[in-house]
Amino acid sequence: MILVTGSTGLLGSHLLIELTQYHSKIRASFRNHEKIKGVEKLFRFYFNNDADTYFQKIEWVHCDLLNLGQLNSLFQEVEYVYHCSGKVSFYKSDFGACFRNNREATANVVNFCLSSKVKKLCYVSSTAAIGSNPNGLTTEANKWENGKTISGYSVSKFSAEKEVRRGIEEGLNSVIINPCVILGPGDWNDSSLTIFKTANKGISFYPSGRNAIVDARDVAKSMRLLMDSSIHSERFLCIGVNITFHDLFSKLCLKFGNKAPSILVPRWLTIFVAFFSETFCRISGKKSGISIETAYSAYKSIEYDNSKLRKVIEIEFHTLEETIDNAIAFKHFDS
Repeated sequence: MILVTGSTGLLGSHLLIELTQYHSKIRASFRNHEKIKGVEKLFRFYFNNDADTYFQKIEWVHCDLLNLGQLNSLFQEVEYVYHCSGKVSFYKSDFGACFRNNREATANVVNFCLSSKVKKLCYVSSTAAIGSNPNGLTTEANKWENGKTISGYSVSKFSAEKEVRRGIEEGLNSVIINPCVILGPGDWNDSSLTIFKTANKGISFYPSGRNAIVDARDVAKSMRLLMDSSIHSERFLCIGVNITFHDLFSKLCLKFGNKAPSILVPRWLTIFVAFFSETFCRISGKKSGISIETAYSAYKSIEYDNSKLRKVIEIEFHTLEETIDNAIAFKHFDS
């Protein structure tokens, strides 16, 4: 039995697409029943008339990973675990929730993997849990260090990785994957996919930083190949393409028939706007606009190296254009 946590998210749902092509017994944990409908739509998008054949391989189990009683049932007869569940937020007010859903939930998963004698765990971390190299490509060897511009989300993912490494020291066979910003078919109101909705409306401004993008299909495939291998006690950056925010925004806007952004916003102004935006969010309770942590990250210029992963598995990453086209096609699918 294979267990997938966070199964209704962008990556978790694509992992189910990947795994159901190779395995027949998959258990998927979820917290929001309504989101299963989005996963069903994704199966129809990729498998057409064969969607039910693959979807029926999944056993859906409602579970809060912070609830030890529910975890007891979830881990029954489980041999392999893909831990995708977590919270992504760059608002300071969400730090507690990020820490609970990333570090504490991961500690619970690791403990149950150990007590249930799970054969292997794949933990989905993030590039946010890896340090940066100011003089070249960032690799898995770059040490993470806390600081003023480090996000609470970054702290929570690094802390979660420490729980996995603790499990490894106690005998757990485990591998960690560190994807960058993941894009693909999904809800444009969620997490990284909101960039599609923004680009569809048009973007005039851009920051000077850069980041990396990877296709959800490529992360899912990488996870399966790592789990099917003898590799353990290692972590791997999963990067599709390094790109400036200007180039990313331009490609997205042009896909929607809009003009490319042309106004470079100075760092101080973005941080100034973010301060008032986050203050308003804290007072109103509504999460909208740019956060202070997002503002800082928008001006970081980091490039990542995916050579370690490519040396151990056979994978060709989708191009950014293919990723964007796939996400837009899903938006118009069956609508």
